[in-house]
Amino acid sequence: MRFSPKLVSWREWTGLGAGIVAVAALFLPWTNLSATRQDVEEALRELPAGDVARNAWTTGFLEWFGPVLLLLAGIAVVLVGQYRTARVGGLPQLWLIASAVAVLLMIFGWFAIDHEFSPDTRSLLADGGIGIYGGIGRYLGLAAGGVSLTAAVLDARSLRRRGMRKARY
Repeated sequence: MRFSPKLVSWREWTGLGAGIVAVAALFLPWTNLSATRQDVEEALRELPAGDVARNAWTTGFLEWFGPVLLLLAGIAVVLVGQYRTARVGGLPQLWLIASAVAVLLMIFGWFAIDHEFSPDTRSLLADGGIGIYGGIGRYLGLAAGGVSLTAAVLDARSLRRRGMRKARY
């Protein structure tokens, strides 16, 4: 059987799109440094942009693996989801688990945001009044994870409802 875009449901396309958006967000600022004092903020502006706003590739495994997992799950669902045996065999549930793991990894990464820096650097930043905050990429990646997780839940539920209808007749 050949690939046919007509056989891909809107939920599966949504999962692939969410994975693409999540991976694109990896290249946006993932972590930002910001100061409350004006003189420190001006000093931050003089630093190279990569030191003040970091993308996910430079921050660590918890930051980049979740979005990459979303993309891989989206690709698998679109390509393999056309086969009825794969769909009945648990592909929607696998997508659901992959999306949930990806979202959890991104949430854990958010809680560990200050651990991107060494303890000495963290204390130096805190003494200077510099805070470590999530960037736009982190928000966009987590939103894409939520969209993929929602689509995966809806897809798993639709498969369950279809299976229940067939069992009744």
